[in-house]
Amino acid sequence: MNNILESDIMRLRALEPEDIDILYKWENDTRLWKMSNTVAPFSKFILRRFIEDQKYDIYETKQFRMIIESKRDGKAVGAIDLFDIDPTNRRAAVGILVYEDRDQGQGYASGALTAIIKYSFQVLGLNQIYCNILSNNLRSLNLFKSKGFTVVGLKVEWVRSTNGWLDEYMLQLINPIKG
Repeated sequence: MNNILESDIMRLRALEPEDIDILYKWENDTRLWKMSNTVAPFSKFILRRFIEDQKYDIYETKQFRMIIESKRDGKAVGAIDLFDIDPTNRRAAVGILVYEDRDQGQGYASGALTAIIKYSFQVLGLNQIYCNILSNNLRSLNLFKSKGFTVVGLKVEWVRSTNGWLDEYMLQLINPIKG
């Protein structure tokens, strides 16, 4: 497989105007807000502008989202984001979502993360990518560690939840091939 934005089961693709309804559903699911530091719902107007802004240079917008699409049926199963892109220091944060429970654990997140790592280092020429993962999200923590990310810090009592405070790990992946 030569396309770095694909695996055997998924492909990453750009946002399309037709993605507005699925983004609206995902962004307004309050169960996910703790992971994305969201505290208010998104309007379709704001999401349309977000999709429209994807046409601009990522170094101008400092963010970029791709849809994770199943190769089997073409269904959007999630999204992966590069954000807080810092061209001076050649780094970006990464976040990933596979929305439906039935799609989780099927390899979509793993394939998408492998693809975004290759894209970040080979196409964008970044030196590092990093992420922040809540301490109770063991599935994500294990996924990122399996791709070579290293835990570099722990932010204690970082996020307030209905059950008290949650710690948050910071993980980094440094480009193994300097260029």
